[in-house]
Amino acid sequence: MIIQLNGTQKKLTQASTLAGIITTFTKNPEHVIAEVNGHITKKASWAKTQVKDGDVIELVSFVGGG
Repeated sequence: MIIQLNGTQKKLTQASTLAGIITTFTKNPEHVIAEVNGHITKKASWAKTQVKDGDVIELVSFVGGG
């Protein structure tokens, strides 16, 4: 399966959920906003959201500082 993650094609060897993608590709999942095919997905739905071939996923991490 091939998805687009933050503008880059990624080949996944097995089916995954959005939660699995976030855990794999981010350093701190607690501070991530996820968008799948143009729609923001609430954190409570990540484990139930199945990633499909061709999905476009954007993950945005918030970083504090000053």
